[in-house]
Amino acid sequence: MIEIGFHTDAFNSAYWSFERCLEWAHRNDVHWIECGTIDGVSWIHGLGYQPHIALWEDPLALRRKMDDYGIRLSQLDAAFPLSLPNAPSLGETYITNTIRWAYLAGCDHIDTTDNYSKPEGQTDEQALEMMKRIYGNALEVAARYNMTINIEPHGYYTTKPEFMERMLNFFDTPHLRMNMDTGNTYIAGQDPVAFLEQFKNKVSHVHIKDVSQSLAASMRGELTGIAVSHTAIGDGVNADNIKKCFDILVDTGYDGVVSIECEGQGGPMIEKSLAWVREVVDDANARLAAKN
Repeated sequence: MIEIGFHTDAFNSAYWSFERCLEWAHRNDVHWIECGTIDGVSWIHGLGYQPHIALWEDPLALRRKMDDYGIRLSQLDAAFPLSLPNAPSLGETYITNTIRWAYLAGCDHIDTTDNYSKPEGQTDEQALEMMKRIYGNALEVAARYNMTINIEPHGYYTTKPEFMERMLNFFDTPHLRMNMDTGNTYIAGQDPVAFLEQFKNKVSHVHIKDVSQSLAASMRGELTGIAVSHTAIGDGVNADNIKKCFDILVDTGYDGVVSIECEGQGGPMIEKSLAWVREVVDDANARLAAKN
């Protein structure tokens, strides 16, 4: 069964707190939520103006609060760019700390990625070897906690199928999978449908993003990712691709969460997106049920 969630990035610009995002999810009958993690203290978060969670918070207390709302974490975002030179010292620790926290919070997926540009002073082989070491160390921790580490197409390497193929095969383990992103693959100049088709058997979480016509016309092939869709999902140039991606998810029997990543505008844009995605998900689930 395909279920709907959303990323709290939707309310970055509205300066909402995480709990306010829980209230929005409860009000709109959404039972899965995804957010970023802060490994330390942030003043803007402490004042309640940031919709993410800090790893100094009590994970069991947050889990109980989320239970009261009937909401669970589909994934925690620990996407420090792992192709940066300082990733072995910063990124690896960030991921492993997030894994331990996620376990107590009842979450079993962690999102990771690389930087948007090729690292200066490194060859591709050197960058890939560095990332392989980081993933290897993180996967040892993930195996102990039965956690899935997802690689998201969002950067210079991960949006190129030939590099994503190598990264997903760094290690032969069920704990290393892919977070498909319909918007990032499109804005990077790829065909999201072909991208998903190539890696469909590796997908354990999905980001649903559309792309506005103006952004596609000016920046497609120049960017490797966008944080959120700045048009309601279904209103952009990527809508048909998203529908075709759901055809692939049905064919593979996908059983998991599709997470909406859309500018919230305090509610209206993401609510319009939610209505469109609900129709697509309902159709997909009906077809999945017919297959079974």
